[in-house]
Amino acid sequence: MYKYDEVDFRLVRERVEQFRSQTQRYLAGELSEEEFRPLRLMNGLYIQRHAPMLRVAIPYGHLSSLQMRKLAHIARTYDRDYAHFTTRQNIQFNWPELARVPDILAELADVEMHAIQTSGNCVRNTTTDAFAGVAADELIDGRAYCEIIRQWSTLHPEFAYLPRKFKIAVSGSADDRAATQVHDIGLHVVRNEAGEVGFRVLVGGGLGRTPIVGKVVREFLPPQHLLTYLDAVLRVYNRYGRRDNKYKARIKILVQAMTVEAFAAKVEDEWLNLKDGPSTLTEADVAYYAGFFTDPAYESLAANPAAFTDKLAEPAFARWVERNTRAHKRAGYRSVVLSLKKTGVPPGDISADQMDAVADMADRFGFGEIRSAHEQNLILPDVQESDLYEVWQLARQHGFATPNIGLLTDIICCPGGDFCDLANARSIPVAEAIQRKFDDLDYLFDLGDIDCNFSGCMNACGHHHIGNIGILGVDKNGQEWYQITLGGSQGNYTAIGKVIGPSFAQADVPAAFEKIMTLFVEQRQEGERFIETVRRIGLDPFKERVYAKSH
Repeated sequence: MYKYDEVDFRLVRERVEQFRSQTQRYLAGELSEEEFRPLRLMNGLYIQRHAPMLRVAIPYGHLSSLQMRKLAHIARTYDRDYAHFTTRQNIQFNWPELARVPDILAELADVEMHAIQTSGNCVRNTTTDAFAGVAADELIDGRAYCEIIRQWSTLHPEFAYLPRKFKIAVSGSADDRAATQVHDIGLHVVRNEAGEVGFRVLVGGGLGRTPIVGKVVREFLPPQHLLTYLDAVLRVYNRYGRRDNKYKARIKILVQAMTVEAFAAKVEDEWLNLKDGPSTLTEADVAYYAGFFTDPAYESLAANPAAFTDKLAEPAFARWVERNTRAHKRAGYRSVVLSLKKTGVPPGDISADQMDAVADMADRFGFGEIRSAHEQNLILPDVQESDLYEVWQLARQHGFATPNIGLLTDIICCPGGDFCDLANARSIPVAEAIQRKFDDLDYLFDLGDIDCNFSGCMNACGHHHIGNIGILGVDKNGQEWYQITLGGSQGNYTAIGKVIGPSFAQADVPAAFEKIMTLFVEQRQEGERFIETVRRIGLDPFKERVYAKSH
């Protein structure tokens, strides 16, 4: 992973002291709330329903064991002994004291971390495939380009005050696991007819109040032109994006208003002034950053050693291997997904003790590296197959072994009304009720792959629009109600789900889910996944079943 140089250290530490001074002035009454707000947002600090919330950047989801231990220390020392992993691969502390936030940032700087640009109308954390560098289907390892984008966009003077927040995702594999189609800019690595590797560029994707799948503005962008082309896109957005209405300020609205053809034409015109300029990447530039992401000291191993395969006779272990491990590019290794979706625990939450346990496992069974996935789980990317049984036992001991990855109870979920003052409804208790309703692992496995995503408001931090089943918290006369959508999906065939009918009271949501699952089991064909059944039979049968009156 990328290591800071002296310039990086100096920049981040100077930023900490700058924010320390700003915070002290605000607390002393020398800065108004209006003056302080943009300053705190640019340093990842929100004011939530009950307390400040600090969002810490985890660039493209990469953490070292040292950094994870520091996060555990911060949770114990400055917060309430836990933290929350988000769909942007970042981590949030929900209870810091405002006056101590600069101290937290100083501690983060010691381990090459920060909270810069995790909020505000700027370029946010660039995300990527959590299995980048180890995925068996990878065309190229895109992490070097993620780091290049991060350095280019951090404190970029021209893009510090965009019309609205801006998000970029990169996928280097054939299978898009970075949700590139619902980002302001999505970069999906492709090969052209000559066999050259470049980027398919999508613009104008996003969720929120107006969910839109991004549109292709360039089928093939040579890698050396990455920054100049991104610069051109952002300049067009910065010039023409609306600033009079924050609900219409995202680039997706601009692309829709202009048409993608007109927007792409303006980008091309702007790019003429930038192409082959100083920001053009050389082979040496890319090689320098790629040098931080070289393979660790893998051993030459045979696949499926007896120490692993013999243990598969134990059904619980075999089930965990099936759901919670992924193929690796090197024989004898697998990537392990540590589930943060144990029933009774808010999805994405992790305690300080658990953070330390993850760090220990990363050191003992890998190369000290951890990944944060946008599905709000953690990943040990390089585990030897012969160690999987012991890893499983430790994962069970520390609450990470729920074998539900990709299943109905692996719910992506925002903190909702329990924390966020923007939320219309609570999400955590409803997610737990669904998990308890479907707590039978045999039944879950029989249902197969189902993405369930939950947002407490239209901002869609839980990505409910692209869940096979989505839940949205809504306000109805001051009470909490919940809409259900079906048919959403992410990946190469991203689709926006559709609302199936009137919203439900909180107590009725699990029963609605049960009716949906019952109909699915009745209607599915051999080997058919839930989303395939929904697409084949349509929404009407589900509507009829869910809203049918009991007799």
